[in-house]
Amino acid sequence: MKIYIAGKITGDPNYKVKFAQKEYALKREGHKVMSPAILPEGFDYEDYMKVCYAMIDTCDAILLLPDWQESNGAVRERYYGWATKKIMLENGVVEVTK
Repeated sequence: MKIYIAGKITGDPNYKVKFAQKEYALKREGHKVMSPAILPEGFDYEDYMKVCYAMIDTCDAILLLPDWQESNGAVRERYYGWATKKIMLENGVVEVTK
């Protein structure tokens, strides 16, 4: 499955490690992974969201990290995922929105 990782980035000094650990675990399970943590710093917020929506469009599912509700961007990504009928993965629970 192709999975996008959503979670808190802004204000989290360890976000790259957190996202990389989850990406590694998902890849070990055989998944293809898209992570916003790989994007370069310095762009406007809305520019990041455009790129993230494009990443989500290429994926089958969105995996929500435990801190996703603390992030305006991750909340928007979750709603976008619902609107585009993605599988939502949270706390080991799978919700099919199709």
